[in-house]
Amino acid sequence: MQESKANVRSVDPVWTRVCAEANEVIRNEPLLGGLVHSGLLHHPSIERALAYRFSLKLASGEMSEQILREIADEAYSSDSGLGQAARADLAAVYDRDPACHQLIQPLLFFKGYQAVQAYRVGHWLWQQGRHHLAYFVQMRVSEVFGVDIHPAARVGRGLMIDHAHSIVIGETAVVGDNVSMLHSVTLGGTGKEDGDRHPKIGNGVLIGAGAKVLGNISIGHCSRIAAGSVVLQDIPPMKTVAGVPAKIVGEAGCSQPAVSMDHQLTGCVDCD
Repeated sequence: MQESKANVRSVDPVWTRVCAEANEVIRNEPLLGGLVHSGLLHHPSIERALAYRFSLKLASGEMSEQILREIADEAYSSDSGLGQAARADLAAVYDRDPACHQLIQPLLFFKGYQAVQAYRVGHWLWQQGRHHLAYFVQMRVSEVFGVDIHPAARVGRGLMIDHAHSIVIGETAVVGDNVSMLHSVTLGGTGKEDGDRHPKIGNGVLIGAGAKVLGNISIGHCSRIAAGSVVLQDIPPMKTVAGVPAKIVGEAGCSQPAVSMDHQLTGCVDCD
């Protein structure tokens, strides 16, 4: 088993770095040894570690850790895209969150990252037609992390949710790749309408804290939505919108606002 773990880590630079950081944490803070070993070093891959975290966090009197672990292990072994998305999300948090100094932090401590990975397992269940089990995952993610993402929603890779409190993403919402959002963001509907009723967020969009994007509208790629805005209409690519209701107040200010994480309306530093 030890040889197998070493072989997996040697071909996965992300997991190799995580394990090196884990060992450093134990050297500097021995009291965290049990948590770090059980959560990370005991596992041969990031997928297995995430499956363990999924089961540990979402278990309750209604569903045991063992059953949830089996579900997550099946998901990760059946769909390699889940592990790829987990690595992209991890890189996004590390690159964009100034409070993140090591890859180990989101895996162990950041509820936004952990909630998104749990959603991804729930979305896999939804795609398999196991809707009721997917709803259970959605319920527990909402209860544990304060993040409510419908399992049918489609979320791209490289998602970073900073602080991750009171996030709502509706059933027919689509979120592109490399999107960043802060706490209290809602991607919701406008009433009781049925069918395709939630926003479509393009690649590279930055969504500020407390923003509400409502209805079956499109937000163009690399746009910025200012904190507290209520967006009710389509937004072209690479624009900045602000206000209630939101209006275009200028250009996006740089080529990759989701990477720059600059929320000031005066523009942001170009990040080419």
